[in-house]
Amino acid sequence: MSKPQYDLVKWENYKVGDSAFHTKTVTETDVILFAGITGDFNPLHMDDEFAKTQMFKKRVVHGVFSIGLISAVLGAKLFGPGILYGSQNVQFKKPVYIGDTLTAVATVKEKYTKKDGALKFLKIDTKVYNQDDKVVTDGEAEIIFM
Repeated sequence: MSKPQYDLVKWENYKVGDSAFHTKTVTETDVILFAGITGDFNPLHMDDEFAKTQMFKKRVVHGVFSIGLISAVLGAKLFGPGILYGSQNVQFKKPVYIGDTLTAVATVKEKYTKKDGALKFLKIDTKVYNQDDKVVTDGEAEIIFM
């Protein structure tokens, strides 16, 4: 069996303003699977009765779930093979609840090189919106081209 061949994305093919998005409605199953994968079974995410006693009065989805959606838009929609998701700065602005529909948007905001052009980077504006078009997660990523 031969190895699959991939077309590597090229830094030169991107410009400031290029953008893509990924949308997902969060389900109960998503939260349970995410807790199992990460080991984060905080009752704020898992227990309705406990969550009623807390600030938001109902269960909230793990904040980093939205970062996973950013990763999906970067790795599968805006880019693909040949990049490395180098870093992510993020602020969680609003809670996310089961049933919310989230849209992760990634937009190229800067291109630059280091080491006389040997290393190529993109700074990416990353935002996750809920179904009411409110920003729930705001940040900036750095992409390194391999």
